[in-house]
Amino acid sequence: MKDYDIRDISLAPSGHRKIEWVKNNMPLLSALEEEFRKDKPFDGMKISLSVHLEAKTAYLCLVLAEGGAQMSVTGSNSLSTQDDVAAALADRGLKVFAYHGATDEEYMRHIEMCLEHRPNIIIDDGGDLVGMLHEKRPDLMSEVLGGCEETTTGVIRLKAMEREGVLRFPMVAVNDAKCKHLFDNRYGTGQSVWDSIMRNTNLIVASKTVVVVGYGWCGRGIAMRAAALGAQVIVTEIDPVKAMEAKMDGHDVMTMDKAAPLGDIFVTATGCKHTITVDHMMKMKNRAILANAGHFNVEIDMAGLEEAALSKIETRSNIMGYALPGGRTVNVIGEGKLVNIAAADGHPAEIMDLSFAVQAMSALYIKDNHGTLGNRVVDVSDEIDDVIARKRLEAWGIEIDSLTEEQREYLDSWKV
Repeated sequence: MKDYDIRDISLAPSGHRKIEWVKNNMPLLSALEEEFRKDKPFDGMKISLSVHLEAKTAYLCLVLAEGGAQMSVTGSNSLSTQDDVAAALADRGLKVFAYHGATDEEYMRHIEMCLEHRPNIIIDDGGDLVGMLHEKRPDLMSEVLGGCEETTTGVIRLKAMEREGVLRFPMVAVNDAKCKHLFDNRYGTGQSVWDSIMRNTNLIVASKTVVVVGYGWCGRGIAMRAAALGAQVIVTEIDPVKAMEAKMDGHDVMTMDKAAPLGDIFVTATGCKHTITVDHMMKMKNRAILANAGHFNVEIDMAGLEEAALSKIETRSNIMGYALPGGRTVNVIGEGKLVNIAAADGHPAEIMDLSFAVQAMSALYIKDNHGTLGNRVVDVSDEIDDVIARKRLEAWGIEIDSLTEEQREYLDSWKV
């Protein structure tokens, strides 16, 4: 097997510059890199990784490689792969199988090529590595100790596998760590989604009505940033508690049927399919803008839209306009794929520093504890969250208080 399947190795210098930029803004990974260089905790181990293949992910790969890991790398979304970054990793001697704009068939071939590395540890984003191992290539599973899952969608898939009794090794739910979802999902998604929408449309957000589909941590971040930019925000939800939260946060709450005619911009963030249907789109304003912030391109019914559209035209780079019966057009950014990474640069470096520090430390946790974990979805320990949070505060130059012994005894006692 070739050591890489990428677009063009000559693009590597540009990728190296991107990686160096994010490295200078990722103090947690930089500190782990120093530790790993000395201790070599992954010496002799093989790691297969499928995460959005851009500069922050590339730096995580290099940090793990400094720890002794033999890395095999692919992307978790064909539109998020940056060819110069893939080339830079290949130039550094990593096995890389990804290029921008790969077809679905090519994408799955890259997933399989990445797994032919016969990994000991899996680092996944969305569950495609784990899915491939269980569904099509169980022969490549014999050396897997366990792995880590980056995102909400992947954790949902893993928990379904655990419930059905088919999961064959432990997987750490990195997404559920406090230092991941409270920051990555909320602040990272909130900023990067609007970065993508604004740079691709070149339109103002203030004065517009924004419909946010789903009010989990990603939806909260998207709604918060939309409101801060001057938009009126409508939230649609199926969970009554989250709907109540959205209302108390100052947003309007209603069904999608009622929101469809009102919105100027629609952003999905649920992890579910067909949260915006063709029936909804037929009710929307002319030239409404649709974007998806969920992992897979199923939240907007793109197949139904393709079938219903009378014609389509690229109205702007990364934006496809679909002409619908009745004279209206809807504009979809990034093919309905993950908008902040398929049509922009993804989360800010400082945010991914937190998430990828959790990934690196969770991979260590799997290496050291896999034999005692069982074939299940494993929570990130409070200890890992605490270590990462304290290191981030230290990098900011922030000190916080500690409990006195008297206070600790008070909190541990039932007596006043």
